[in-house]
Formats: sequence, structure tokens, C-alpha cells
Amino acid sequence: MSPCSAKQINLQQALDIAVEKNLDLKAAKLNIDIAKNKIKEANRLQNPEFNMFYNIGTAGRSEPQQLGFSQMVELGKRGARKNLAKSNLELESENLRYTRFNLKMDVREAYITLVAEKSVLDTLEQQEKLQEQLCEIVKKKVKNKTAPEIDELQADIALNQMKTQVNTARITVRNALVYFNKVINPQEEDLYDTQDKIFAEENNFDELLTPNPDDEMPEFDEIKEHALEHRYDIKITKQEIDVAKKNLKLITHQRIPDIELVGGYMYQSRAQTDEGIFKSGAYAGANLVNLPLFYTFKPEIQNARIQLEQAKLKYTSTVNKALKDVDAAYAKFLTARDNLKCYEQKILTSSEKLIESSIKSYESGETDLTTLIVMKQSYKSIIVGYTYALAEYYNSWTNFLREVNDESFDLYEDNDNL
Repeated sequence: MSPCSAKQINLQQALDIAVEKNLDLKAAKLNIDIAKNKIKEANRLQNPEFNMFYNIGTAGRSEPQQLGFSQMVELGKRGARKNLAKSNLELESENLRYTRFNLKMDVREAYITLVAEKSVLDTLEQQEKLQEQLCEIVKKKVKNKTAPEIDELQADIALNQMKTQVNTARITVRNALVYFNKVINPQEEDLYDTQDKIFAEENNFDELLTPNPDDEMPEFDEIKEHALEHRYDIKITKQEIDVAKKNLKLITHQRIPDIELVGGYMYQSRAQTDEGIFKSGAYAGANLVNLPLFYTFKPEIQNARIQLEQAKLKYTSTVNKALKDVDAAYAKFLTARDNLKCYEQKILTSSEKLIESSIKSYESGETDLTTLIVMKQSYKSIIVGYTYALAEYYNSWTNFLREVNDESFDLYEDNDNL
């Protein structure tokens, strides 16, 4: 898998491609067709039976021959069965919407992770170039007898350590690329990649579908109401209650007897009649069948009631857990936002000034190489830390959307409602 052959796409394109081509989502969509066919199955009529009675021997001389049909007519079952199938269709539809939403959130996380790892690699490669420049400075100082030879050895060791970190970062980027395409999971052999160095650009929050850290955040009470309205798991468990209710109704209706209608044609040949003439006619009848005398479906009804109670408890539990998950995700997002602001407003600015001052101090002979290397390593850690702080900010927003279950959550709209 070569990144060179990959098609670079933005986040919105990645989301659209995944929804269109993801194999798991395509398989999930087939559940809708199955559920629709279940409705047709539930709405079925019982097939008729063809009956023939042909009397043989002396007993048949005075009894008519019969040709006819019988038809079972269900009472109170077909409609209940169809309503249950419709409720299951709505449940499958809600599950599909949830599957599509989770896929989008997975794509967002994989996209951000890949962008972050590529940004870390870019940072390390820049640090590698700076280390190479430092090695040149050290060699000149050693050549001019203004620095001990051990400084050159120390600089080379630091450069080789940086090279190993760059190599590790490259394989990490490759693995993140593989995982990104695994999440999209198209059937064809197309390879997709993120746009390069997007973390290094300014004002790229819109590009990654994330609010600016300086935007005002709504209060949690507003977010809580929003989540209760949009959470798919709450909608699903609520629909499961409806399914359980209709299942109980269907099972209860099993106690209703069915009617069997019979009718047909009957005749006697000349040889079978005393008068020596052909006689013909018809017959009709009805039977009450499936009488709940010996078995009253009591265990099935009890289990259906238990399943309904389970569905109600599951709904209550889901609501309780959802609010806690939303609270935790929002708190995590706010913390990630504060950490990012701290990096941008304080840590980065101070560290850039510090590294510039350290290089000048070494070149002028005011500090030794060990101090400079330590400062460069510290600066590298800060840059990498800032990259991961950005990634955490983006991912925490994705996680917040995952808990709110609304990919188009609008901070501005919610602030207007406060």
C-alpha cells in the first residue's frame, strides 16, 4: 500500500465515500429489505386445501362422492402479526441509521488520527533537518578548535536517534493509512489518503468540521436535552418497547380460535341411486379449530410480558447511561479545548523563543552542546505534544458528537436557544 498511489480527499469527501461504498453498511442495508419481506410474510393468507372423498364398496352405493375445498381463516392474528413486522421494520431502520452514524464517526476518528500522525512525521523530519544543521555547526566549531571533539560525537548520536524516530513515525503513518482505508472499506481497490499537513495550516477547523476553540460553548442542560432528542440508542430501545408490546399482543391473540370453512361439490351416479338417476349438489360447513382448551399459551404470554418489562428497563438504563456519557464527553472536549489554547497562547510561543536563544548561545559559546540538545529535545516534545493536543481536540469533538448522536450539532444554534 503506497501513499503515492492514494487519492487525497478532505474529511467531508471521506464521509461521503464511506456512506456510499462501505461494505458493512451495504450489508446492513439489506436488513431493511428482509424486514419489508417479513411484513409481506406476516400479511399472508393461509393456503386452501383440496379435499376428495370417494366411497368404495357397498357403503358407497348410497353415499355421494365429494370434491371440495377447505380454508382456514385466522381471527385476530394476521393484523397483529403484520403490526409486529412493521414495528420490526422501524427498528431495523433505526439500527441502520445508527450504523451509518457510527461509521461516520469512525471515519472522522481515523481521518484525524492519520492527519495527526502525518503531522508528527512532518515535525520530526523538520527536527531531523535542524539536527543535521546543528551537526554542521558542531563540526565547524570542532574544526576551528572552539568546541571539544566529543561535541561532534554527541551531535551525531542525537541525529541518529532522531532518524530512528522518523523511521518509526513513517511506519506509524503507513499503519494509520491502512486503518483509514479499512474503516472506509470500499469493495474496489481504490486507496484514499488525507490532505497533507492540514494541522500546519491556519484556521483549518472548518475543513475538519470542528468548531473553533474560541467559540462560545452552550451549557450542559441545553446539550442534555439535545442528546435525549437525538440519541439513536434511546430511539432504538424505545422502539424495542413497541416491538415487545406488539409481540405480546400477537401471542395473546393465539388464544383466539380460528374458523375452518369447507365447501364443495357432491354427486351420485345412476348406479348409486335407487331411482337410477344421476344426482348432484353441494355442501358447506364450518369448524371452530384451535380451541385453547388443553393449552392456553400461558408460558408464551408470560415470557412476552417479561420481555416487555425488560425492554422498559433497558430504555431507562440507556437514558441514564446516555446522560453520563454525554456529560463525560463534553467535559473531555472542554478540557481538550483548554489544553489546546494553553499550547497556542503560552507554551509554543515561549518554547520557540527559548530554542532560538539556545542556538545563538551555543554558537557564541555561552552554553555547551549538551544543554542545546536537551533544549532541542524539549522543543521537539512540545511540538509533538501540540500536534497530539490538536488531534485530541478534534477527536474529543468527534467523541462528543458520537455521544450526542448528531453529526451536525451546531454550537451557534444552541447558543441562540440559551
